[in-house]
Amino acid sequence: MLGLEYFSFADKWSPLFLAFMLLVTAAYFLFTGPLSSRFKGHAPVSAGRKTLFVAGMFTLYLAQGGPISLLGHTMFSFHMVSMAMSYLMATPLLILGIPVWMWRAFDRVNPFKKLGFLTRPVVAAILFNGLFSFYHFPVIHDFVMLNFWVHRLYYLILFIASLVMWWAILNPIPEKDKTTGLAKMGYIFLNMVLLTPACALIIFSSEPMYATYSDPAIWAKAMGYCVSDTSGLLTQFGGPEYFGYLESAIDQRVGGIIMKFFQEIIFASMLAYVFFHWYKRENKEDDPLPTEVPPGKLNQA
Repeated sequence: MLGLEYFSFADKWSPLFLAFMLLVTAAYFLFTGPLSSRFKGHAPVSAGRKTLFVAGMFTLYLAQGGPISLLGHTMFSFHMVSMAMSYLMATPLLILGIPVWMWRAFDRVNPFKKLGFLTRPVVAAILFNGLFSFYHFPVIHDFVMLNFWVHRLYYLILFIASLVMWWAILNPIPEKDKTTGLAKMGYIFLNMVLLTPACALIIFSSEPMYATYSDPAIWAKAMGYCVSDTSGLLTQFGGPEYFGYLESAIDQRVGGIIMKFFQEIIFASMLAYVFFHWYKRENKEDDPLPTEVPPGKLNQA
């Protein structure tokens, strides 16, 4: 399906990355279970929170180590699916999946406190969306895709930037969450606007922008990131168009649409979530204070 049958199990499932993700997940259950007493203020972690963490790890694995990662090297549309899953889906799930007392423990020993200004909403929004947009300049994208360690480093930086961006919305430490509900809604709108130019450039381009998906020789070299043996790729397949269900230019437009669609749906859902909690908190604060003696009792007296 979509050409996956031509690749080995290791190419499709990245066993080393899978082992790493399983190790991190096992550590999470260990520290939220038997070793939780080592944390100050520890408390039982709900099944729902654990499910969020596992869902985040699974989503990140599929996007960066599973079949979607491989397909993202053959079709630009799947590349954008991988981007959306990694930075718009997995990150908030992981933030919500880690208990508050664990976040507090990390905050106490956080070696990056001097970089706290990066979590300010406007700075966080510009940081993530700027890095994402910069990455999708054709010359930058092709360079990153062709250089293994640059690719890993840039993706790690993007992941950290997405954590910072989502932190401004989902800050799980109540005493550290100083952003009001209205400010968070404005921040969400800002993120939706900042990503639009990059998506528009991709969607409305009439020609393929990325050599990685249109030049067979460059594509074969870039495939070395996820395929152990690239020597026979050009002989066997000829180029990325062998796997594409759409022409390169159309596939590129679909990728831009997919990214914008994911962003709109996820941020619209988060907007509703923030509005609901802000409205609920405002109404609670506006409730009249209870009287010492109910009115009915006064009448009876």
